[in-house]
Amino acid sequence: MGNILLWIVVILGGGLSLILCLYMIISMFVMVIYKIYRKIRYHASLYD
Repeated sequence: MGNILLWIVVILGGGLSLILCLYMIISMFVMVIYKIYRKIRYHASLYD
């Protein structure tokens, strides 16, 4: 019984870690694309 609970915790923890990692990577790319869009469209600084 303990072995099953351990595997459930491992799977849930790994899944949550994967989701958080993907969220950080995707949000970084979206932010860079958004800043480039603002630079082209509104001539805003990339550092704002």
